[in-house]
Amino acid sequence: MANRLTPPAIWAQRNDRVYITIQLGDCKNPSIKVEENRVHFSGKGGPDQADYELTIDLFGEVNPEESKYSVLPRNIPILLMRKESGPYWPRLTKEKTKVHWLKTDFAKWRDEDDSDAEAGGDDQNFEDETNLGDDYGMMKQMGSFNAGGGPGGMPGGGMGGMPPGMMGGMGGMPGGGMPPGMMGGMPGMGDFNPEAMRMDGEEDSDDEDLPDLE
Repeated sequence: MANRLTPPAIWAQRNDRVYITIQLGDCKNPSIKVEENRVHFSGKGGPDQADYELTIDLFGEVNPEESKYSVLPRNIPILLMRKESGPYWPRLTKEKTKVHWLKTDFAKWRDEDDSDAEAGGDDQNFEDETNLGDDYGMMKQMGSFNAGGGPGGMPGGGMGGMPPGMMGGMGGMPGGGMPPGMMGGMPGMGDFNPEAMRMDGEEDSDDEDLPDLE
């Protein structure tokens, strides 16, 4: 068997986690194994579907059960959850020797002082279920709509709380006004008399004489 190629990778970290992205696209039949002190990857990928393999001996310990990965069309992001939160690792690998295939992921990297202020969007690869849960919780707080009606907070479920005849009078009202007697039928309005709203001595504007146009 021919020697397998080493895929390039980038990495970043927080106080409680480590991000590794294997930069190999169109990966077929990947095998990814996370151990407490090691990450192993193998698979076919790239335009030639060549064989790739990568083993990373980690600087510190991670929790395999809480770690995740996702095989995407262009790369393979891996999220390693550290066994214990604490200071940043000085490097990803156990050995201090610099390796040519590993670089810093500047898109995800945060200084240790700023690690709590998340600004990247790559976490969504691993946190979609959390976002779905937040949306579901928001929907529950907003309440549901009754079938065929309006929001549940309206009396009678939607338009059912309006006085009889109101909806019929709203369509095609002459002059755009409310039909006579409608306001009186609304709860709390009593016997509404529009004439009582006029000031003493005030006349309808229609009764006023129009000025001469000369």
